[in-house]
Amino acid sequence: ILPDPRPLGAKVFKGWAFDTCHAPSLATLRAWNSSRYRAVGVYYAGRGRACASQPNLTVSWMRGVKSMKWQVLPIFVGSQSPCVRNTNKKHVPIGSKPFSQGQAEGKDAVARAKALSLKKRSALYLDMEAYDLKRTSCAAKTLSFIRGWNREVRSRGFFPGFYSSAESGVRHVEQARRAGVHDLPSVMWFARWNGKPTLYGESTLAKSAWNPHRRIHQYRGNIDVTHGGRKLRIDRNKVDAPVAIIK
Repeated sequence: ILPDPRPLGAKVFKGWAFDTCHAPSLATLRAWNSSRYRAVGVYYAGRGRACASQPNLTVSWMRGVKSMKWQVLPIFVGSQSPCVRNTNKKHVPIGSKPFSQGQAEGKDAVARAKALSLKKRSALYLDMEAYDLKRTSCAAKTLSFIRGWNREVRSRGFFPGFYSSAESGVRHVEQARRAGVHDLPSVMWFARWNGKPTLYGESTLAKSAWNPHRRIHQYRGNIDVTHGGRKLRIDRNKVDAPVAIIK
């Protein structure tokens, strides 16, 4: 059982969030003030990002988001599992030294977060797309990378979060937790596109795990939504978890 992250310095957000490939402009976020959303997931760094070009993602953007009282979920898309299912992610595989590679990318994740004026005790989320758990050597290599990343991010004063599909990465990390493995994520962001935004009803996770205030459920994906005349293609999330702390 993990402790409440708030006394540890986390800023916890409870409510609705969306993530979208390109960080939306401040004008778009202002238009989206009419929605129920109050947090946005942004793909801020990592060699595996689909949208590597992020013209809006600057320190002034972060501070503008903060002034509008929006919260940020920073997502790092680094190297991916060698048995990743998405063919678009096969070009950035984890290499032959997964733990040290995870540490190196964790160091980069923190440096890039600090460059965007994120403070210590912010949560940073590692995005590991769905992979084939049945390939045991590949799965072991993937978990080793995840653990290296977590250890590095945590050692530098940030909360390491983890995003993956409920049936692959999330199931895998939960199995590791039950086996007593160390260097696991502080926060679990699970994708199960069932349209039902439940945080503690996920079948692959023990109810007592990643609790309290340590879960995000991505419950729908790739939908076009318009608010205030501004359309975005988003994934929908229910959140009870740490977010970025912006200077």
